[in-house]
Amino acid sequence: MAAAAKKKNYPSKPTGMTFASLLGKGGCTLGVKTDAGILDVAAAAKLFRVKAPLTMDEVLAGADCAPLRKLVEKALADKRGKKVLVPESRAKFGPAIPNPPKIICVGLNYRMHAAETGNPIPPVPMLFNKFENTLTGHRSKVKLPSKVDEKFDYEVELVIVMGRKAFEVPENKALSYVFGYATGNDLSARGLQRASSQIMLGKVLDGFAPLGPYVVSADQIPDPQNLKVTTHVNGERRQNSNTSDMIFSCAQIISYCSQHFTLKPGDIIYSGTPGGVILGLPPEKRVWLKPGDKVVTEVEKLGVLEVTLT
Repeated sequence: MAAAAKKKNYPSKPTGMTFASLLGKGGCTLGVKTDAGILDVAAAAKLFRVKAPLTMDEVLAGADCAPLRKLVEKALADKRGKKVLVPESRAKFGPAIPNPPKIICVGLNYRMHAAETGNPIPPVPMLFNKFENTLTGHRSKVKLPSKVDEKFDYEVELVIVMGRKAFEVPENKALSYVFGYATGNDLSARGLQRASSQIMLGKVLDGFAPLGPYVVSADQIPDPQNLKVTTHVNGERRQNSNTSDMIFSCAQIISYCSQHFTLKPGDIIYSGTPGGVILGLPPEKRVWLKPGDKVVTEVEKLGVLEVTLT
């Protein structure tokens, strides 16, 4: 009689989980959001003697998430768990994805934004990039380089986090390659952006890509094309829209990118901003961002991202 086939043990996927990158002396370590606070995974793994992925990089590389679930359960059930659960108000956040292989951005991807800036609807996604120096986390301070520009602007954006290698992916399967979603702010120096035909310089200043505070697993966002997106500056609402106004959907963006280059786990895509940016106002009404301003961007279900400008 033939021996029974061995059952394969596949790594547990991060379904139903919300991640953060906690900033410490040694860099960013993994956090998992719970109803009782953010689990400091490194501290919990040490306390409960459980081996688990300790960084977002490890999770994105396909680490088994079963130990993370075990740690969450232990921390919530054990009195000692209070030691490794950090209240959100006290957490120090790094960029939600600290080491993305690529930072891809899409310009003019909302109908209202294209209209307010006097641009036609683009026939294909308009892609540009940022670099790792632009990344910063929730509640960080971003220095405005006033020596090179004075026209600083906000852009709330839904950020796609890739979870699988993707090349030549069809649109109808594109979302299955997504790890999760996050709130982003594509801060922009409009003077530099418009100084030449290349907009890159106005997009890649230090700290000009706030991201976080969380990455929400894709299964918790079944329809990324129906999320409210807002920006507030010093408590005043400036942007108020919905991802349904996107010209190119998340699936279309992923598929389009993958026809030209390989997307990797951890790549992040800033998917565009809606109407309501300062640049979209008549010239006489434009009051550009300045030191001391507090900019709060939010994408529904993904969390509130706040930065203070200095």
